[in-house]
Amino acid sequence: MLEGKRLPVMEEFYSLQGEGFHTGEAAWFIRIGGCDVGCYWCDVKESWNAELHPLIDTDIIVNNASANPAKAVIITGGEPLNYNLIYLCDELHKKGIKTFLETSGSEPLNGSWDWVCVSPKKQSPPVEEIYKQADELKVIITKESDFEWAECNAAKVSEACILFLQPEWSKHNQMMPLIIDYILKNPKWRISLQSHKYMRIP
Repeated sequence: MLEGKRLPVMEEFYSLQGEGFHTGEAAWFIRIGGCDVGCYWCDVKESWNAELHPLIDTDIIVNNASANPAKAVIITGGEPLNYNLIYLCDELHKKGIKTFLETSGSEPLNGSWDWVCVSPKKQSPPVEEIYKQADELKVIITKESDFEWAECNAAKVSEACILFLQPEWSKHNQMMPLIIDYILKNPKWRISLQSHKYMRIP
């Protein structure tokens, strides 16, 4: 597992990206088990314990991904950067598949990525070096004070990084008006919605 030849995969599935810049695009999702960040609003808490998820040969994971018409793979978790993802990325690229990462940024970046989405969490903030490697910053808004947290993170990313504010799903009715108002006043931000939940798809 240290060489990334086997990974604890919780699930793999073909769907549409529901959040952020690539919303609506088809992709193969690989959810890797294991997370030490522990967001209270996480809707896949069953991914946290890596021991619950079997180690799968990375070559099998790559073959599963390459069997789908969309040549894009989204690696999510859990926290994928708890693992060595270099071999996985290299093998996917050999098959002409683009690699997209969803991470809290709590661990240093490894692997070769076509797109990196960093979604920072207060309880386990991103490592400093990952900010400049982010193509997309997606900050979850659970309360009004989270806007200040969002700005602290936005100050650390590159100018090319695209900025998103996303309401936490269980509070989206309360947070949505605040986010809309904030973006109208601060148009460097965009809104991200968990559209897959509205569409009732994985």
